[in-house]
Amino acid sequence: MALHIQTSPITTSGYAQTSNKLNMKTKYTKILLSAACCLLLMAPQGCKKGYFDTVPDNILVVDDIFTNRGQTERWLAGLYGSILDPWDQPYTNSLPISSDELDAGNWTNPPINSGAINADANPSSQNAMYEKIRLATVFLENIDRNEEIKALVNGPELIKQYKGEARFLRAFYYWQLMKQLGPVVLAPLKSAKPEDNFQIPRSSWDECVSFVLAQMEEAKAEVPLNNYITGSDTSLDITKTGRINKIIITAVQSQIQLYHASPLFNGNTELSDFRNLDGKQLFNQTYDATRWKKAADAAKTAIDLAEANGKQLYKATNADPFRAAFLSVRDLYWDGWKAEGIWLRTATAISGAWEISAAPRSTQGTAYNGLAVVQNLVDDFRMADGTTISTNAGYRENTYTNTATPYYVAGTNTMYTNREPRFYAYVTFNGAVNPGVPKTGENNARVEFFFTGTSGKSGAPRDFPKTGYTARKNIHPTFSVNPSVTVARPAMLIRLAELYLNYAEALNEAEPGNTDILKYLNAVRNRAGLPSLAAGLSQAEMRNQIRLERRIELCFEGGHRYYDVRRWKIPDQPGSNQGGQFFGMNMDAGTSLSDPAFHTRTVAFTRTVWQRRYYFLPYGQNEMDRNKQLVQFPGY
Repeated sequence: MALHIQTSPITTSGYAQTSNKLNMKTKYTKILLSAACCLLLMAPQGCKKGYFDTVPDNILVVDDIFTNRGQTERWLAGLYGSILDPWDQPYTNSLPISSDELDAGNWTNPPINSGAINADANPSSQNAMYEKIRLATVFLENIDRNEEIKALVNGPELIKQYKGEARFLRAFYYWQLMKQLGPVVLAPLKSAKPEDNFQIPRSSWDECVSFVLAQMEEAKAEVPLNNYITGSDTSLDITKTGRINKIIITAVQSQIQLYHASPLFNGNTELSDFRNLDGKQLFNQTYDATRWKKAADAAKTAIDLAEANGKQLYKATNADPFRAAFLSVRDLYWDGWKAEGIWLRTATAISGAWEISAAPRSTQGTAYNGLAVVQNLVDDFRMADGTTISTNAGYRENTYTNTATPYYVAGTNTMYTNREPRFYAYVTFNGAVNPGVPKTGENNARVEFFFTGTSGKSGAPRDFPKTGYTARKNIHPTFSVNPSVTVARPAMLIRLAELYLNYAEALNEAEPGNTDILKYLNAVRNRAGLPSLAAGLSQAEMRNQIRLERRIELCFEGGHRYYDVRRWKIPDQPGSNQGGQFFGMNMDAGTSLSDPAFHTRTVAFTRTVWQRRYYFLPYGQNEMDRNKQLVQFPGY
């Protein structure tokens, strides 16, 4: 099912371009305009440069831009350009390979993994974020001057909506900076002039949260409830997919409230030494239990609003309940986004980055075979009856099945049999059925990760998974490298299942035992083919179940795991450690599918030991040198 979308007068084009990094070389009164093709968000290829990157023959000043409807709307489109593509992995989006989910060490290794991260080698996106923040401010200062837009029948409403989009995006980019850097420098809400004072200290975390929530609330009053066709309150306009609306803003606000209530940000005395030069405390030192109630209320509001507008968990149908669950979680990413997607990124590098990087070499045309799933995540997937591998008496790692299924072939190790449906939809293992279109031959129809196998280490110095597993989630079954076959679909930046888990987590902290906790947690479990959890779990037991559910349901998506272990303050604890040794199967052994030498837990790679400074990325040294009021996060 290919996705064909026409462009509207203003589309969020910039956010389709993974290379869209701002490179402003003039003062804010002049901008460089690129060709109109860069505005085509809906076309996955588009221009290689973003709206603010290309130097044309003519330079237009702000007066020209904001008196012209087309140029004004192109400016707004460019503001979407730094929203991260969650599936542009492993390079542009390196969060999953910087956590205990994935490894791509044969190709790239983020400096946080080796301990080489510092303010000079800074992986944060601070420059792009601050550029977009500044450009949003310029837009807000000038949009009211556009008489051409005002003269339209719905001109005043468009001006209001455009303001809301820009205001939200400005706040959203601050939120992205906060997730990366902690408390940030909040610039004045006016475009800077040469004589302005740029020596600005960080605001406290609480001040930053209050600021972005207030800005988003103001924006929410300016944008439509949903992306309707002009003049309609019921018919959605597919050309506006991804445009900011009330449903999206409410969902993002719920995520902010959840983080704000979490241990890293709520009474974190471990960071009492993080202060501005004047001694101002940047993290509150007193735990506030009411934040969890606010987070729960925000999540429920977001859920109710989304469901009132037709959103629901995507569910496929099949006579076999296990197969129905498998299809529900596998096909969600191409068939279910209309039902479950809250905020969509209409163009994504799904085929050019994710699918070709994760699919095994036995895929037709030879994929890259290197996004390796760590053993701990493999172990966390439950058995089909909902038990864990440590509590299920039938779990074995030293026997091999004689039975073939739609998910694996005969001869597969029994550690991979009788697992929950998401395991077969999200992870490719030795003996799995090929996730895409295989090359010809029986050995390619199945996946062979053992040393001499079709996707093994032998004969492939770089294109093999160090752990003996690759990611399978969001690989379409018709995917082929050559001939090139891919199914176009949007990426879900936020989906309903995340909101359900946000709500369950916050409610469990605010009101342990509330029946809604199990209602929404079990809804996600049941869709995935797992039985409902029974009432009576303690708050701590429920917390563990919710965290495990997030670990599995949201794996590889948008950096959830990277941020979750940090906000929970558990990155150095067993089962969630972000440093040290990581395990997999023995990629240096095995000459057959059922070779025990391959099926041996082995240290696959080692990362630097967790340090406190890894909670946040550093501000870039260039910014530290310019702003003498800016303090660096301790340890950098």
